[in-house]
Amino acid sequence: MALNNELFAIAQALELKRQFALSDQLRRASLSISNNIAEGSGSDSNKDFSHFLNIARRSVFECANMIYVLADQKMITENEKIIFLDKLTILSRKITNFKTSLK
Repeated sequence: MALNNELFAIAQALELKRQFALSDQLRRASLSISNNIAEGSGSDSNKDFSHFLNIARRSVFECANMIYVLADQKMITENEKIIFLDKLTILSRKITNFKTSLK
C-alpha cells in the first residue's frame, strides 16, 4: 500500500502536467496490485489465490514499464526511476515468495 501511495503521487503530478492517459494507466496498474491480492485472499483454494497473486505480479511489471516510459519521457528523474524499480522488484519477489508458499 505504501508503494501504491507513492505511485499515486506520481500520477497526481502527471495530471498537473496534463498527462491524463499516463496518470490513469499508472493508477490502474498500481491499484490492480493490491486489489488482486485482496480479492485473492477471499478465495476458497490456494490455487485460486495463486492465480490472483499472478495477476498482481503482472501488474507490478506493468508499473515498472510505466516507470521506464516516464523516465524516457523525462517526466521522472533517473534517480526516481531507480528507486521505484528497486521497490517494484522487491514487491515482485515478495509476491512470488508468497505464491510459492501456497503450494
